[in-house]
Amino acid sequence: MSDASPGVAGHNIPEYTVSELAFALKREVEQAFPRVRVRGEISQPSLPRSGHCYFRLKDVDAVLDAVVWKGTLPRLGLKVEDGLEVIASGRLTTYPGSSRYQIIVDRLELAGQGALLKLLEERRKKLQAEGLFDAGRKRALPFLPDVIGVVTSPSGAVIRDILHRLADRFPRRVLIWPVAVQGTTAAAEVAAAITGFNQLAPGGTVPRPDVLIVARGGGSLEDLWAFNEEVVVRAVAASAIPLISAVGHETDTTLIDFAADRRAPTPTAAAEMAVPVRAELLADIRDHDGRLLNALNRRLREAERDLAGLARGLPDPVRLIEERVQRLDVCSERLSTATINLVALRRAAFVGVADRLRTPRQTIDAKAQLLAGEWRALSGALRRYAGESQQKSERAGDRITALSDRLARATRGLTDQRSTALDGLGKLLESYSFKGTLARGFTLVRDSSGHTLSSVAAATPGSAVRIEFADGAVGATIDAADGKPATAATTGAATTGAKPRRRDNGPQGNLF
Repeated sequence: MSDASPGVAGHNIPEYTVSELAFALKREVEQAFPRVRVRGEISQPSLPRSGHCYFRLKDVDAVLDAVVWKGTLPRLGLKVEDGLEVIASGRLTTYPGSSRYQIIVDRLELAGQGALLKLLEERRKKLQAEGLFDAGRKRALPFLPDVIGVVTSPSGAVIRDILHRLADRFPRRVLIWPVAVQGTTAAAEVAAAITGFNQLAPGGTVPRPDVLIVARGGGSLEDLWAFNEEVVVRAVAASAIPLISAVGHETDTTLIDFAADRRAPTPTAAAEMAVPVRAELLADIRDHDGRLLNALNRRLREAERDLAGLARGLPDPVRLIEERVQRLDVCSERLSTATINLVALRRAAFVGVADRLRTPRQTIDAKAQLLAGEWRALSGALRRYAGESQQKSERAGDRITALSDRLARATRGLTDQRSTALDGLGKLLESYSFKGTLARGFTLVRDSSGHTLSSVAAATPGSAVRIEFADGAVGATIDAADGKPATAATTGAATTGAKPRRRDNGPQGNLF
């Protein structure tokens, strides 16, 4: 019986393929849990290139796979982040490929205000530590901007409230940058709008706003979450244009409220902050105008009273003029009389001076007498000077005569001395002359060219020579004997080797 039991049991249980069993389980799970809400903490989120989002929901004891399809992800309204506690709504199903069950999420919300506020506080502390909320970065709003930029939804009541309030207070030009103020794309669109306004060039085709308003109506913390995103807060902090944050109602607070230059409790209040009240300005101007006119009138009245008081203290101008006219008449008469008297006085003085003056003839005669006296004095001085000069010349002539005599005697003595010395030198020169040597029996031999022959080697056999004696000269021919040159003369005279002193125009050479 034990052997038959397994076979009976096996035949009673239906047989499934793996796929059949997997899809049967899939149908059972989907029919049993068509719609569920699961609370858990997001873990290991991933976003592959397909665009679908995969993550896990976990608690202390279990883990559930979750999938958000690409088309559903933009409508979630919440960014999938690791560690975020959420409530996921969707349907349960299985994935036969890996024998796992999972939830197909079509809605995602934070698990209560506590988790959301915790995330908000952590982000606030992080951005505050970076200095994005420092009070020193805040700028003053312009008193009366020409252009106002508004970042908000174009279809909501917020923009109508802002435009209506601006029209009531002070109509200005408004540029609207339409954005989504809720949903997954809201944060990126708001940040792009703020950056876009700042990138407009001043004076361009599209004017650059002087102040920005980021506005949204009230809502829950989840509805306003886009204005807590880090990308929006950084765009607000980096804005070079002063920015007013007007998100939610007065009790709502978002992170851009801390980064903005001014926070408005409502969008309407933001419009009131952006521009002054035109009627109030006109009233102030009229009030100041009235006060200025009153002050001017009061000042004029006070000046009039002061002038009247001063006028009372002054004498009658007509009387003053009459007195001055009378004084002028008296002075005119006195001036006429004084002028006549002065002329008469000056004429008398002139006559007295003219009487004392000499005539030109008298002046010329006086000068001529003075000149004659000077001429006589000069003539006498010249005669004296001539006599003195003649005496000096005579004395100088005597001295010159004496000096001439002395010079003549000295010249004669010096001439005698030089003559005696010259005679001695002549005699000495005569004694050194070759003529004296010739007189002692020596001869002087010259060749046909007149050159003196001073040696036997210079005499060429057969050449004609001229022999000079003391009393004359004779010609001769050089003859050779025994292969040796003959003597220059038949007398056989020899050269003495002495060179006589040269006399003027005398020959010079050796004597034989």
